[in-house]
Amino acid sequence: MKQPTGDAAAAFEAFNEIGIVAQLSGAAFERVLPEGLSLAGFSVLNNFVRLGREEQRPSQLARNFQVTKGAMTNTLQRLEAAGFITLSPDPEDGRGKIARITRAGRAAREQAMARMAPVMDEFLLAFPAADLKRILPVLTRLRKA
Repeated sequence: MKQPTGDAAAAFEAFNEIGIVAQLSGAAFERVLPEGLSLAGFSVLNNFVRLGREEQRPSQLARNFQVTKGAMTNTLQRLEAAGFITLSPDPEDGRGKIARITRAGRAAREQAMARMAPVMDEFLLAFPAADLKRILPVLTRLRKA
């Protein structure tokens, strides 16, 4: 296979760095998550809280996270077993479900955030908030692309 050159090489290197950052940050976060909460599960709980939603359809969550419906169903079943969400029939679609975050789910998300605080403090020593604010627009454009 031909090695990328020029602009393609730069794009490949950027994707490689993004992958490494994702793996390292995910591993750091998983080390401090509360027992029984995976990074995927935390991400779903965080999505509810961050967007201010009480309920969401699993199909919409799957699209938002760009995972299969089966993968999202598995994550939601684990969250339901832990008491972090409830799953009930969708009144608008007899075959569908509605996922709702519970108080325990909100508490687990808050506990995860609190446990991550020391990691964030250490991160901010290397990358002060001013630096992060400067690169956020580029990261947002990258995500949207």
